[in-house]
Amino acid sequence: MRLPRVLGPRSLAGQLFAVQAVLLAVVVAGYALFSYVSDGAQAQEAAGRQATAVARAVADAPSVREAIGTDDPTGALQPYAVQVQRDTEVDFVTIMDPEGIRWTHPDPGQIGERFWGHIEPAQEGRAFTETYTGTLGPSVRAVAPVLADGRVIGLVSAGIKVEAISARVREQLAALLGVAAGALALGALGTYVVNARLRRHTHNMNAAELSNMHDYHQAALHAVREGLVMLDGQYRVALINDGAQELLGLSEEAVGRSVAALGLPVPLTSALLASEPRVDEVHLTATRVLVVNTSPVTGGHQRGTLVTLRDVTELQSLMGELDSERGFTQALRSQAHEAANRLHTVVSLIELGRAEEAVEFATAELELAQALTDQVVAAVSEPVLAALLLGKAAQSHERGVELVVSADSRIDDGLLPRSLPARDLVTVLGNLIDNAVDAAQGTAGARVTVTAYTGEAVEGGCSELVLRVADTGVGVDPDLTEAVFERGFSTKPAGPGGRGLGLALARQTVRRHEGALTVAEAEGGGAEFEVRLPLPTVGESGDSGDTAEVEGTGDVGRAGSRTEERSREEASARSAVPGGGAV
Repeated sequence: MRLPRVLGPRSLAGQLFAVQAVLLAVVVAGYALFSYVSDGAQAQEAAGRQATAVARAVADAPSVREAIGTDDPTGALQPYAVQVQRDTEVDFVTIMDPEGIRWTHPDPGQIGERFWGHIEPAQEGRAFTETYTGTLGPSVRAVAPVLADGRVIGLVSAGIKVEAISARVREQLAALLGVAAGALALGALGTYVVNARLRRHTHNMNAAELSNMHDYHQAALHAVREGLVMLDGQYRVALINDGAQELLGLSEEAVGRSVAALGLPVPLTSALLASEPRVDEVHLTATRVLVVNTSPVTGGHQRGTLVTLRDVTELQSLMGELDSERGFTQALRSQAHEAANRLHTVVSLIELGRAEEAVEFATAELELAQALTDQVVAAVSEPVLAALLLGKAAQSHERGVELVVSADSRIDDGLLPRSLPARDLVTVLGNLIDNAVDAAQGTAGARVTVTAYTGEAVEGGCSELVLRVADTGVGVDPDLTEAVFERGFSTKPAGPGGRGLGLALARQTVRRHEGALTVAEAEGGGAEFEVRLPLPTVGESGDSGDTAEVEGTGDVGRAGSRTEERSREEASARSAVPGGGAV
């Protein structure tokens, strides 16, 4: 997302480049100035040391002491001083008597004149250096005594003009400026390369734009209800929003952890670790049905994976109910067609004058339908379960499978608590029956037996709801008793809506109510699925006596409406009974 520029400020990379360039120039200039000053001081010190060395060497020369003892010291010392001056690259070598009267000088006209400068320390026998302006101009000079038997018999001064020292420093300064310019150019080039890379990463945005984008990003991240997870290239959680934390049952501590260490279901973990994109895949967690989409985040190489999660738990439940309703509708259409055929048969028998046979035919069909309806309603008076069983019986009949409600079944109306919604019962029992019908279809004597009752639990002493569905199919391999409940497992080819989700949804719903769903071999072959759901006590379920009294006495109209609604449900269910017509 690129935010529009209002005032057109420089990009963050451009600002950093300007700051870095200025800092680099200041550092290089400061270093150059420091080096210049330091080199000047060092040059003066070096000149002082050079002058001292020359002065001491001349003062210690035996030929100088001998020449001083002659009647004409200048005649012997002047050529010698000029030669030393030329060989040692100093600007002057002056030899004088202890009082400072010159015996030698680069300018012969200055011979016999008094030396310009301080000589007192040398007269006391100590060599020293100073900067002084003499006849040749400012110079750094050294004065050393000429000693003979402990007496000062002469003085030697050697010096280098300040102008010569400055010339040396200027030569070094030129090289220093060249090095500084090269360092500045290299620094500027490196800064430009680094900032060009930074511009690519920041998309040439300035600091205000980046700050606004971060704020918008955080607001959008926490505002969306869908789950959003960002994984890095090592499949570790780099970012997770509030929606994803709720859907996956995670916390902010998941950031930085590997997907494999989050404790998610194996199929979901495999989908998140997959390198190829996943589109609208349905996955189950402990309590939810999620639609998962993954997309790699690339930028020359894979940087990570973007994962979006949508909660379709309610939608999946409603789709299951819708499928059941569609099944009921198809059964009703089929029964309506059969009823029309039977009606035509009755009318034809009457037209043929065989009224008794017509009555016998119609009565037999009605008795068969009513017998099954009475059997289901008598065993399971809970209206939702009764309607579901009657509808599934009609569907099974259409597919050539007989659905039987065992004589052990007994669930009275009003026994199930509000904490066990009818929608969840439809999800569990409906999927188990559908699976059993699929397994039994096409077998000899195809039949599905349903048992539903409430009783005391084997452990704990509390009451529980038991739902048992057995079929006459080929059964379940003992090695696959757990795999059959995984999403995507199926022994039949996938249809348009996919397969392998019904049993997974059933187990998820059972676990949500702290129950158990198991599979074993049925008597006579086939598979038998058993569901055990604990039923809370009256106090735990929230159906207190006060509430019942209010509903029974203070809301008679609403209670009557529920009774009428249940009657209509049972009537509708009876109309879908296999072999029956309009009852």
